[in-house]
Amino acid sequence: MVKIVALSFLLAGCATSGGSFCAVGHPIRPAKAEVAALSNGSVAAILAHNEKGQKLCGWRP
Repeated sequence: MVKIVALSFLLAGCATSGGSFCAVGHPIRPAKAEVAALSNGSVAAILAHNEKGQKLCGWRP
């Protein structure tokens, strides 16, 4: 019975949309001087992170 209750808590945590990401995540806004030094991969990762935050948390540019 304890295993079923624990499993239900874990599954319920997975079913929520945006809860923990929005609580701990913040937009990544590199300074102008940093932008020139970023690799294409870093730019793509920052863009994906910020788009996720915009969709789930309502972040604004």
